[in-house]
Amino acid sequence: MATDRLSQLEELLKEDPRDSFLQYGIALEYAKKGDVPEAIARIEKLLSEKPDYLGAYYQLGQYYEVEGNNEEAIDIYKKGIILAQKTGNTKTMNELREAMQQIES
Repeated sequence: MATDRLSQLEELLKEDPRDSFLQYGIALEYAKKGDVPEAIARIEKLLSEKPDYLGAYYQLGQYYEVEGNNEEAIDIYKKGIILAQKTGNTKTMNELREAMQQIES
């Protein structure tokens, strides 16, 4: 089923290649299929194009952790925390801080 959804999302992305939500959704589908490296690559690309896509920071950090890249996870959580502070999103900021603290402890 994930493959069907992935195909659908990729077709929609062809119509609007700059759609951040679709790019993010495709990354999540790759992760669901077990292709975490591809999910990471997709989210990294998304953040390089749209660094203010706050929701992607937490998920990317989680994927880095799955891959054993804790330093990269901490770095991305810190970047997300800074963005969350700038935008006044305390809920996301706290989630990112908690995720980072779990690695550091």
